[in-house]
Amino acid sequence: MSSNSLEQLKATGTVVVTDTGEFESIAKYTPQDATTNPSLILAAAKKPEYAKLIDVAVAYGKEHGKTLEEQVDLSLDRLLVEFGSEILKIVPGRVSTEVDARLSFDKEATIKKALQIIDLYKAQGIDKNRILIKIASTWEGIQAARELEAKHGIHCNLTLLFSFVQAVACAEAKVTLISPFVGRILDWYKAKTGEAYTSETDPGVISVRSIYNYYKKFGYNTIVMGASFRNIGEIKALAGVDYLTIAPKLLEELMNSEEPVPKILEASQAASIEQKQVSYVDDEASFRFLLNEDAMSTEKLSEGIRKFAEDAVTLSKVIEEKIKA
Repeated sequence: MSSNSLEQLKATGTVVVTDTGEFESIAKYTPQDATTNPSLILAAAKKPEYAKLIDVAVAYGKEHGKTLEEQVDLSLDRLLVEFGSEILKIVPGRVSTEVDARLSFDKEATIKKALQIIDLYKAQGIDKNRILIKIASTWEGIQAARELEAKHGIHCNLTLLFSFVQAVACAEAKVTLISPFVGRILDWYKAKTGEAYTSETDPGVISVRSIYNYYKKFGYNTIVMGASFRNIGEIKALAGVDYLTIAPKLLEELMNSEEPVPKILEASQAASIEQKQVSYVDDEASFRFLLNEDAMSTEKLSEGIRKFAEDAVTLSKVIEEKIKA
């Protein structure tokens, strides 16, 4: 009897990661790791079964914060860590915990927040090697990750990545992992062109394949983790890539399918790809110009930061009301 498509995907060498804040649904798909973001945490936090996590976080904030603002900030960090800690009871690998998107253009504040999150995990008895600090792929975010990796030994996941220039800068910063957003790239092109795309012509799929081949050709160790999928066709078109983080709905589709999932990406084949090596080390001006020249990446990065920041504000307001109650 043939295995389901999810098991076939894992057999290609791709590490499967769940993309959810609802840890109770994770175990079913036996992923290696899990990722979260403010939007997922906000959605989960609205459900009654997660109320106890908010209560723990609020109690922590009230105990350690002097002003209301400090209490809310500390409670928000603790809530992210509470979710992450529960997830780590289920997955054998790592969990990604996101730095507040409102700090996306502040290198020093991002570093400070990351260290605070790691300290909160440490207080829970969780080693930093099981955590990926998730940071938006702005110039400041990438430089913060460079320092966190090199000086503090803290692993980072650079998210909201839409362009080749972002990917190169992340690899040069020696970050642990990047999350190129496949589906959001597709969304932009569909809205702009009105065209229908197949899995092979999908611009998000093409982008991730290009990044993967570049990394393998030039020996970068940064993990490529495709993210933000709209359908299982995109997922299957990237079989063989390092990691894929997939929402429960699509994991369920893969589990209930027995369609073949052949390996598409092979590291050994990247050497034959005709591509020149480029560099943006300490070249902020070139990075910003090239990102600005890419309308899709500029728009989707800005949109993503705004959305995550908005959800962080909403979550903070929920916490504030509980602190005042």
